Amino acid sequence: MNAPFTQTSQSLKAILGPTNTGKTWFAIERMLAHSTGMIGLPLRLLAREVYQTVSSRVGEHAVALVTGEERIVPPNARYWVATVEAMPTDIPVAFVAIDEIQTAIDFDRGHIFTDRILNARGINETLLLGADTMAPLIRKLLPDAEIINRPRMSELTWAGSKKITRQPARSAIVAFSAREVYAIAELVRRERGGAAVVMGSLSPRTRNAQVELYQNGDVDFLVATDAIGMGLNLDVHHVAFANDTKFDGRQSRPLTPAELGQIAGRAGRHTRNGTFGVTGHAENFDDEMIVRLESHDFQPIKTVQWRNPKLDFSSIGNLRHTLEESPNHPALTRVPVATDQISLEFLSRNEAGTLARTEADVRLLWECCQIPDYRNISPAQHGEIITHIYADLMTRHKVDADWIAEQVRFCDNADGDIDTLSNRIRQVRTWTFVANRKNWLEDPAHWREKTRDIENRLSDALHEKLTQRFVDRRTSILIRHLRDRRMLSPAINDKGEISVEGHLIGTIDGFRFSLAKSDGDADAKGLRAAAANAVAPEIRNRAERLSGAPNEEIVLATDGYVRWRGEIVAELAEGNDIFSPRILILADESLTGPDLDRVQDRLNLWLRHLVNTQLEQILGLREPADLEGTARGIAFQLSEHLGLLPRMTVADEVKSLDQDVRGKMRKLGIKFGAYHIYLPLSLKPAPRELALILWALKNGGIRQPGVSDLPHIILSGRTSFEIDPAIDRRLYEVAGFKLAGNRAVRIDILERLADIIRPLIALDPGRVQGELPAGAADKNGFRVTVEMTSLLGCAGEDFASILKSLGYRLQRTPIETPVAGADAVEDLAKLDGEAPEKSQSETPVEAEDLTDAAKLEAPETATADTAEAPEADATPEEPKFDEVWFPGSRRPDNNRHHRRPANRGQDGQDQKDRPQEGRGKPRHGKPRPKSHNGPRDNKDNRPRNAPPPRKEKPFDPDSPFAALAALRDQKPK
Repeated sequence: MNAPFTQTSQSLKAILGPTNTGKTWFAIERMLAHSTGMIGLPLRLLAREVYQTVSSRVGEHAVALVTGEERIVPPNARYWVATVEAMPTDIPVAFVAIDEIQTAIDFDRGHIFTDRILNARGINETLLLGADTMAPLIRKLLPDAEIINRPRMSELTWAGSKKITRQPARSAIVAFSAREVYAIAELVRRERGGAAVVMGSLSPRTRNAQVELYQNGDVDFLVATDAIGMGLNLDVHHVAFANDTKFDGRQSRPLTPAELGQIAGRAGRHTRNGTFGVTGHAENFDDEMIVRLESHDFQPIKTVQWRNPKLDFSSIGNLRHTLEESPNHPALTRVPVATDQISLEFLSRNEAGTLARTEADVRLLWECCQIPDYRNISPAQHGEIITHIYADLMTRHKVDADWIAEQVRFCDNADGDIDTLSNRIRQVRTWTFVANRKNWLEDPAHWREKTRDIENRLSDALHEKLTQRFVDRRTSILIRHLRDRRMLSPAINDKGEISVEGHLIGTIDGFRFSLAKSDGDADAKGLRAAAANAVAPEIRNRAERLSGAPNEEIVLATDGYVRWRGEIVAELAEGNDIFSPRILILADESLTGPDLDRVQDRLNLWLRHLVNTQLEQILGLREPADLEGTARGIAFQLSEHLGLLPRMTVADEVKSLDQDVRGKMRKLGIKFGAYHIYLPLSLKPAPRELALILWALKNGGIRQPGVSDLPHIILSGRTSFEIDPAIDRRLYEVAGFKLAGNRAVRIDILERLADIIRPLIALDPGRVQGELPAGAADKNGFRVTVEMTSLLGCAGEDFASILKSLGYRLQRTPIETPVAGADAVEDLAKLDGEAPEKSQSETPVEAEDLTDAAKLEAPETATADTAEAPEADATPEEPKFDEVWFPGSRRPDNNRHHRRPANRGQDGQDQKDRPQEGRGKPRHGKPRPKSHNGPRDNKDNRPRNAPPPRKEKPFDPDSPFAALAALRDQKPK
């Protein structure tokens, strides 16, 4: 530790007053009036600023700068600018000034300021600069000092609370953590174009570059910590507090009124008045606090921190004892254990303590303990660094060059983000501090230059990263142009892109303006103002063109948005009923008044035309003129269900309809299927897509899963597909599909499948065996054919699951290997001649109840004319099965009213409800086919009046159906 000042001063003055009183400027003028002088400042940043000011007045050759990490000492320096801790106390000078003396209350640094107040003296003049609150304490400690109060040059007034995005230009927004500073700067960039960032942890080079952004008008906002409260002279008109609580290194505590006044006082400069307030997330100051800040009336400081400056270095124990001595003045209080004392305790407990044997060793140990912990790492880690340095100094008399080179090399990397670069700057500051110690390194000049060069490059990289993240240069240019009224008229190209002086600022999509994204994906409201002159006329022109556009230019997409010429202009919203949705215009505030009304009227007209055209048949059923009673009710239900109505829901009503009424309903486009009553024309893709959107608006919203996916399946022409469990099951039905098993089957395809199966299971029991058509099976069952699987686009288990869900049951009969040709043929003929058994129930069974119903009956025995016994050691063939489907014995889907498909007619009418006056009566306007039980043709043994036999499709040779067909053909005629 340096020895204290010994000279006395002929003139000791305390210049006290609030901020913006010109105290620091007055001290500089008084120092330059003397031949030599020294000024101690609270921050490295402020020391740099004062150094540049003094150098510009007298030249760099006459001014020295001494801080913990920087040392510029010309050979003939007359004026010394230093931080309070780094003031060279052994140099006699004519003038001495200590700035911001109220810092003496700080727990970490206060004892240094107290020592300078008590002991730092110039030969001719000494000035103590600080707040009015120090006046009573100065009178107690220095009764001979002259106290001069300086009034504030401008007024400071309360401006209230405003959101961060609504703070006035030339504002400083103050926060108390790096994370909060970054978050506010990000918000200001998005909304106001950008902000400069000032924190005490920044290097002077980075801080000066950031301040320059603010001072030259590139940005209108400064986001800072309380570092700006320590004498930084900035052109700030307003100070806004984002918080009134800070972490002081030990705890989070509210700021004192004096601290708030020190920061708020940065608003206003020279004779320009300033204002202060809070942001929207901070609580308003109470009336008493506001009055105290405006009048600079704060509680006086009663005590300051003190630590014994007269240390005993004869031993470590004596040093520790003298550090713990208490003051003998009531205005002084012993400082809590500081960082250097913690380091001393750490070193005294390890091997470094054993090396300190002499007074010089202990003094050197104390100097090493005063290395600042810039990185804010743990005391143990910081202690390890100090231990290594002290051990090298004791054993080598110099710090190991290879070791410090390795530490410095780790910092020499300008890549990384803001936090990484900030951390490297803090690390290199430690080695800069070491390089500035006398006789600690073999080549201190080299290491000072090396560490300063690394810090400068890291500082430049950090400034560039801060600017990229928190400043939109394009926006700042435009804001300056707006402020100076020199901005050129924005230009718009055919893509809707808006540019100003070559800078793309955004695009117009429909009636909305979107700001172009910058590197940080942030927008700025200033860009909207810059583009307003071009956006409003273009939007008016688009509104006029849309109001006269034909219907073909307007499209409703599956996402519910209305597009005009490919650009989104509106979206659908829920209306009073399902067929009357509302149109919501998507536009900026530029589309207003008559222009907005014209667009709204045109889109409303287009929407009514779309609904009336695509859903014409459905809307016609809401109030059918030719239907009354039950039929009218069914038609209305069909319209409410968007053209699709499960037959089971109106089974009793349909049963009561006579043929004349059914004929009238068929003329309206209604089809009676086995499973549904529906409008075939409404199953086309366009009506189904619109119906799906309208239904979704009323049930769960247009953005729910499936609304935008199912229309693509409808347009693809797929007849069935696997269901997605994430999609609402009702959406499949509205889209025109029935859920059957694990698949969704298009309704009209399902009805066509029912038409194919129906005649196969309704064959006349008195037929001749050889008359079985393709797919038919004995006992009123049927076999799956290629026609069926091709119709549904699936086979195997998928097709089986569909049949099971419809109430059919599967009977699988193994085909045994023949052992005697003649006997097998005889047995097969007997089995084939048996009459088919009929179900005792009139309704089919559900898929999950098929276990007992699908039990195998007596197996049929295959035959072949040339069957031979297999060889003894031959590998037996895998058994083959004949698969036949039969109507089940229970109702599908637990529907009491559903009739089994075997009893349905072509239009779904029950067979027992048909007229039975004669078998030749007309059926739906066509003659009923006559029975084919008459005389047989001698050539092919078929009735003479029967139509020619249908040519069946060839069987797959690998199919078990092909094997059964081959056996059937081999039977004796």
